[in-house]
Amino acid sequence: MADDLLGGLLKQVSRSFYLSLAILPRPLREPIGLAYLLARAADSVADTRLCARHERLAHLETLRRAYAGDPADVGEVARACSRHQAPAAERALLERVGEALARVAALPPADRHEVRAVLATLTSGMIFDLSRFPGDDAVGLAALETLEELDHYTYLVAGCVGPFWTALHMAHRPRLSDWSLREMSAQAVSFGKGLQLTNVLRDVPGDLRHGRCYLPAEELAQLGLGPKDLLEPAGTARALPLYRRLLGVALAHYDVAWDYTLAIPRLEWRMRLACAWPLLIGLATLARLAAHPNPLAATSPIKISRGAVRALLARSAATVWSNRALAADAARLRERIRL
Repeated sequence: MADDLLGGLLKQVSRSFYLSLAILPRPLREPIGLAYLLARAADSVADTRLCARHERLAHLETLRRAYAGDPADVGEVARACSRHQAPAAERALLERVGEALARVAALPPADRHEVRAVLATLTSGMIFDLSRFPGDDAVGLAALETLEELDHYTYLVAGCVGPFWTALHMAHRPRLSDWSLREMSAQAVSFGKGLQLTNVLRDVPGDLRHGRCYLPAEELAQLGLGPKDLLEPAGTARALPLYRRLLGVALAHYDVAWDYTLAIPRLEWRMRLACAWPLLIGLATLARLAAHPNPLAATSPIKISRGAVRALLARSAATVWSNRALAADAARLRERIRL
């Protein structure tokens, strides 16, 4: 990638996303890359705990207006939050939001509309998350109420990316001309939902310490538990049936996302790889979570090694042309997930 914003800075902010973006057809890299960087900037603001919660919410509202193309002082957001970012790349990202927005404004109208629409949903999800959980530690622990609320949350912060991704590819790739935008967008929602639910299930112990319980209170109550019971080993053991149900929900989303991936024409190998990579990594992560005796009480993050990631990427690069081979790769990972 030639430019520093979508090249050097994006690579520093997220090497994994940079690799996925780099293999996409060139016309798609700018709108998708800009959307990612601006969403990442908003996420950094939401996570700036050295700023008071009401200040972070105000800054997110400022970004939401700016992302919609309305007048807003994004420089003030950078001045307030960038100094609290430990990684230099995160500081630089906040300081360059205005530059990224100028490039969004210069996109072709259809691409600009899609970028602004997905950013509106993503920032609303961050505002929902920050408003829904009032504390920053276990003392102020709060929980989502229902499975429906959890599903809605995963749509706001990740699932909405699927229709955005689909609309952009269909607009730029003639080989997708026989796709139904409505049908494929509906399938694509499962991409983000499955990946986000995987993140939720992986991060339960850390989220509990920061006052967030994404396991629905209504479901916990059916097991005779409240959110604070999950702070104790006995409580986590009793919550495992719910945890495994949610692993199953995530797995069902992956199945839909694989159907989407295998429907991509073989000659669109760049798009196929960009879809297959996160799904393979996500399935491998689910397998690790399912194999752990009690992931709710894990004392360190449960994740796959860099070596395992490289092996998955290398193998999929060789099998991307074959639906049978790609499906077999996914099936091997799926068989390791015992619910």
